[in-house]
Amino acid sequence: MTRSQARPDRFRVGISSCLLGQEVRWNGAHKRDAWLVETLGPFVEWVPVCPELEIGLGVPREPIRLEGNPGAPRLVGRESGADLTDRMEAFAARRVEALAALDLCGYVLKSDSPTCGMERVKVHGTAGGRPKPGIGLFARTLMDRLPLLPIEEEGRLHDPGLRESFIERVFAFRRLRDLLASRPAAGRLVEFHARHKLQLMAHDPEGARRLGRIVAGAHGAGGDAAGRYAVSFMETLKRRATPSRHANVLQHMLGYLKRTLDAGDKQEILEAIDEMRLGRLPLVVPLALLRHHLRRHDVRYLLEQVYLNPHPRELMLRNHA
Repeated sequence: MTRSQARPDRFRVGISSCLLGQEVRWNGAHKRDAWLVETLGPFVEWVPVCPELEIGLGVPREPIRLEGNPGAPRLVGRESGADLTDRMEAFAARRVEALAALDLCGYVLKSDSPTCGMERVKVHGTAGGRPKPGIGLFARTLMDRLPLLPIEEEGRLHDPGLRESFIERVFAFRRLRDLLASRPAAGRLVEFHARHKLQLMAHDPEGARRLGRIVAGAHGAGGDAAGRYAVSFMETLKRRATPSRHANVLQHMLGYLKRTLDAGDKQEILEAIDEMRLGRLPLVVPLALLRHHLRRHDVRYLLEQVYLNPHPRELMLRNHA
């Protein structure tokens, strides 16, 4: 799918400008990420941000770094020592507030950046010594102001499991945002939870049960229930789904077919589930087998589960072992 074939229902995702190929780095270079641009790009509307360029540092520019206390570092010029901390923090507060109004569904940050890195950014001691890990100034403001927003670094997205986890949360956040925008009554919250039940179970069975209790008490709780549900929903999905939890969910789904499948079909699916659990098959294989039989026997409840299609199949995120 090319840019000209971009989907009409795209939603906004923030991103460090250099990852789109914009030549905004200190040396005039970029860090274009082909997967983000070419594969994910048609499904989203990118909102590019380069904090260093946007505070007027220009291209090319003096490299900058973090110094001092990792919990509250200073942003300084590497050669001149010029302190840019107050300038960057004021900008970050304004820019993130503006981003909050754009209904972003996710954000991809540039790793190792003194402004955009979300973890393990080098913080240098003023008296020398080994650098300590910290957080980029812009990234810290972004995460503090938008705690539910799925945020990840592009470097970590090279790991197939972390990539799927992030993209799954991005699409889930979009559905959640749309739900909350409709000021849902208790019935709609129940319906939303029912469709996401198996997806939640794959990430955190206890979290799924906790969300079930929130939904059960939603009648008479007003808007408070939806707000509490939103926080717990995103926290639950942040826990990575494991092969063992996927296997439990798939076996649960198979239980709906126990009276309709013959012994051979059941054994084929069970073997595929076990091979997936052991890392010998990708998740897409047992899912495809189950989906075939669910459609054949019209098991409507399971066919409506988000777990079967949490993100577009074109992204091929479940094709890794």
